[in-house]
Amino acid sequence: MTSEQQPAAAPHESSTPGEAAQLEQRLEEALREKEQFRTIAQRAQADLANYKRHASEELEDIRKFGASRLLLKVLGVADDFRRAMEFAANGQAPAALLEGLKLVQRNLDQVLESEGVKRIEAEGQPYDPHQHEALFFVETDAVEPGHVVNVVRQGYRLQDRLLRAAQVTVSRPPQPKNQPDTSEQRHEER
Repeated sequence: MTSEQQPAAAPHESSTPGEAAQLEQRLEEALREKEQFRTIAQRAQADLANYKRHASEELEDIRKFGASRLLLKVLGVADDFRRAMEFAANGQAPAALLEGLKLVQRNLDQVLESEGVKRIEAEGQPYDPHQHEALFFVETDAVEPGHVVNVVRQGYRLQDRLLRAAQVTVSRPPQPKNQPDTSEQRHEER
């Protein structure tokens, strides 16, 4: 048999049983460390993926709602402009001026709409504290109780978020004329 044909000796044939156990223990420890590092790496990857997702969501929110403060200021100007339009429409302004104001109003409405601002339709709707701010209550039989009778100031939404609540007057049932107010009775009993 030539040296090429002879079987190669096992690398640890000459080691003692104590050395083999020690090597096996070191191997097991290395495998445990490898698993710990793999777990740490997987967690770091998951944390990075979560961070990227949160950053992307925040960026999208900033893109959608970053102009909220500016839009609120523009809505204040739009409210003033609407009041001027109402005054001008009462015959207080020349027809040419009124037409110019209407054109500016349409342009302003188009700009707000292009930015995702939508008017909250409140009049005649049930009162919703998430969209309406009740300023007054009026006793009436003409409208179902708990419904918006009048809009004092328009409310708006930006995309799916409330930008400004509508300030409204809400209906309530009329108090019977022959019964005294219970708050006065309680005061007199004291």
